Amino acid sequence: MPEGPVAILFDIDGTLITSGGAGTRAWALAFDEVHGVKADISQLSDLGMTDPEVGVRSFEAVIGRKPDQKELDCLLERHLHYLVLTVAESDGYRVLDGAEDLLIDLIKRGYMLGLVSGNSEKGAHIKLNRANLNRFFSFGGYGSDSSDRNELTKTALLRAETSYGGQLARGQFLTVGDTTRDVQAAHSAGIKCVGVATSKFSKEDLLKAGADYVIGSLKEGLPI
Repeated sequence: MPEGPVAILFDIDGTLITSGGAGTRAWALAFDEVHGVKADISQLSDLGMTDPEVGVRSFEAVIGRKPDQKELDCLLERHLHYLVLTVAESDGYRVLDGAEDLLIDLIKRGYMLGLVSGNSEKGAHIKLNRANLNRFFSFGGYGSDSSDRNELTKTALLRAETSYGGQLARGQFLTVGDTTRDVQAAHSAGIKCVGVATSKFSKEDLLKAGADYVIGSLKEGLPI
């Protein structure tokens, strides 16, 4: 078995790209269509939450009760429907500094690249598609796999092993993310995490949360 990281797992929002609020607008449109209410998920959710968590928390806040599974599934579907439009129209959409160059370099060096995202699988690829970043990733764990970020991270590890064609030690994995939830999920799965201070959380916040390494942006490269 090779030494050092083999599979590197990336978060999307705030790590690889910023959608310029496209996700928030898609949720607002979904709630307006389905329930005729205003919902600003930027005020109702936390960074790093999965799509099902966002849907449930927002529903409780604006409707006043928990959604049943049918209601949640409907909102998630409408959110995806509108996400295609809001991502395409977003003036604030951009790839974060160093992201594409780093992905190209890692692929050339033979690393397997995957995703760990609270977005649903379809939502993740909608967001990446605008910048043609989908081409780098062969597996992942998503909010559509589990509403629990810890569990979807473990799912990503299993899929990495399927792609690899054999078992990988936990030391063969590395995750990269911008939130304290990314750090917690990585450690729950028994793997190390690089915290990237490109959004709400500072280097100090990420170190305090237990990040194994911290960088200011992907332009700095990874500690591999």
